[in-house]
Amino acid sequence: MNRIRLLSDQVANQIAAGEVVERPASVVKELVENSLDADACRISVEIGAGGRSLIRVTDDGFGMSRDDALLSLERHATSKIRRAEDLASIVTMGFRGEAVPSIASVSRFTLITRERDSETPEGTQVVVNGGTIAEVKAAAGAPGTSVEVRQLFFNLPARRKFLRTEETEAAHIQHYLTLAALAHPDVSFLFIKDGRSVWQLPAIGCDATPSSRIGALRERLRALMGEEQLLPVHFIRQMADDFPMPDENDIFETALPEKPVDAAINLPGQLRLWGLIGAPGISRTTRDGQFVFVNRRPVENRGINYALIEGYHNSLMKGRYPVCCLFLEIHPSAVDVNVHPSKREVKFRRESEVRKLVADAIQDTLLSYHAQRPGPGGMNQGLFPAPVTAKGIDTASAPEQQVLLPGPGLGAVPLSKSETLPVDSDKPSIRQSAERVQASPQPSSTAPMAAISSSSGKQAASPAGETSLPQLAAGQASGNRIGTNSQGANPHTAGVTPLLNVPLRLIGVVGRLYVLLESDRGLVVLDQHAAHERVLFEQMRTRLEQQGTVASQKLLLPETLELPPRDAQFLREQLAALTRLGVGLSEFGERTFLLDSLPPFVRTTDPRKFVLDLVDELRAAGREVNLTRLGEHTVAKTVCRHAVKANDHLAGAELENLIADLRHCAMPYTCPHGRPTLVEMNYRELEKKFGRTL
Repeated sequence: MNRIRLLSDQVANQIAAGEVVERPASVVKELVENSLDADACRISVEIGAGGRSLIRVTDDGFGMSRDDALLSLERHATSKIRRAEDLASIVTMGFRGEAVPSIASVSRFTLITRERDSETPEGTQVVVNGGTIAEVKAAAGAPGTSVEVRQLFFNLPARRKFLRTEETEAAHIQHYLTLAALAHPDVSFLFIKDGRSVWQLPAIGCDATPSSRIGALRERLRALMGEEQLLPVHFIRQMADDFPMPDENDIFETALPEKPVDAAINLPGQLRLWGLIGAPGISRTTRDGQFVFVNRRPVENRGINYALIEGYHNSLMKGRYPVCCLFLEIHPSAVDVNVHPSKREVKFRRESEVRKLVADAIQDTLLSYHAQRPGPGGMNQGLFPAPVTAKGIDTASAPEQQVLLPGPGLGAVPLSKSETLPVDSDKPSIRQSAERVQASPQPSSTAPMAAISSSSGKQAASPAGETSLPQLAAGQASGNRIGTNSQGANPHTAGVTPLLNVPLRLIGVVGRLYVLLESDRGLVVLDQHAAHERVLFEQMRTRLEQQGTVASQKLLLPETLELPPRDAQFLREQLAALTRLGVGLSEFGERTFLLDSLPPFVRTTDPRKFVLDLVDELRAAGREVNLTRLGEHTVAKTVCRHAVKANDHLAGAELENLIADLRHCAMPYTCPHGRPTLVEMNYRELEKKFGRTL
């Protein structure tokens, strides 16, 4: 008796639906992707009961003829690819041709479509019940396609039983639609839930220029999530050009008319990263605020997640995650989107280069955020308009006797002597404290040190006597920033004026820790301990980098370490870098290493744990590290002990030195542990708190 038998088409479609249709949000995802591939300008999504009873997706795309409408219900029927070679260079959202028949096999499915260029007003209606075509007839309809899915999983009670509550399923649908709306701000989206309009997003016109695309993205983000202080990113890097250029004979025709594709996607070997990231101090406790797209496709990738953390590095508190909406554009042949059933994950041909691009782009944007050159009046000049201030400060009426807080390129900021708090003569000044840290011994550490990006040493902290900010010249970073204006400022970071680039006037000190300052935008609060930590940290880190190598101290008894094969291979590739970092490791067998020296500031009772933790941190940070990798955590702990504390009185001159030194830091807006050094409350917030505005 034969035990193996061929399954019917209906059963095969239901099995395929188990991979494609996980929940109602999967249906919405597949249908919206088809609408986007059909060049739709308006997409309407209506759901009922969390998508269980109704999902209706309507677009104004190309539409289909009667024959194409029937053929679309066959498995693996698609207009987007023709041959196996086409899978190596996918430029559409969908390509497998199994979503529509899979959805139709587990629901009561109705398709109404009409070709956009049809000369007659007649369209086609196809009704399918559980995978069986029940009716095909002519129907009136607007150009485009409307798909109605009712009673999802009606013929699979087991699958329907495992669906979550209506609110949960609706939240998943809204989350995907949010991703689609962010990826395509030039498309209008309407979302209706249980007969009520949740949001209606008009299309935002934009062209191919970076400023236009970032401006459209910012407007769409504002419509979906409200106001947030975000910094524009635009970064390009050229990879080794070994991607095959398509031959004319290899170009295939599809049923879809040609539509323009982003130029960056068609340039082999080029990586482009653009979008918006949170300014220093803006973070979340989860990754829910991270939106990453590869060629406009929302994806999840661990390598990119690690690169985001590495880019922010010590500007981010432990346990916090960056906020971002980033678009990575790469040649389709350099990324594989066919590695996951629902296409949530992608695989890069050169993941290490992609990770380095993302980390460098984030760090370069954060550095240039503070280093941008202010224009007249302290406002930065660029493609994006500067924020409108609600009030101004009349500096002309300041007292005659003043202590001046110098601002970079701003002249001087008046500080009235009558507003200066008294200080004990026994307390050391800011510069005396810095000198004390330089001469102090470094404490021991029992854990490997926090990671730092390999590009963190690109700018050293300026000497205390300098008055100019470090400027990032065009192309200074390993990737080229484009669109740099004639003033030397990065136009894509000019939309947000840094706090330290505007005039500040001292008001007083609260709690002997928080310094109150007034700007032309409102109230600024400075944490004197966190600010002094940042100043001392960058000074000490600069000295470590200038030494060229890290000192190494021999162990009394060398330790042998046996590692797993994967860790051993990675560590073998990092031996030269670790030697420069003061870690004496050498091969002592196939998977065994000999540890005979450590930097003087590292003390550990478990060498094996130290090396394993070090391998994990280096792998997360990327393969390139600089000489302060191991010592940075110790430096942060050292400066925390020696920085001014709460209850330390600072006179006007000392506050002047502190703010001047902070202005010259490369990352002045967070302490080495990621806590903010400055907090701003603008006039709009103050007026709202006092009930002056609604």
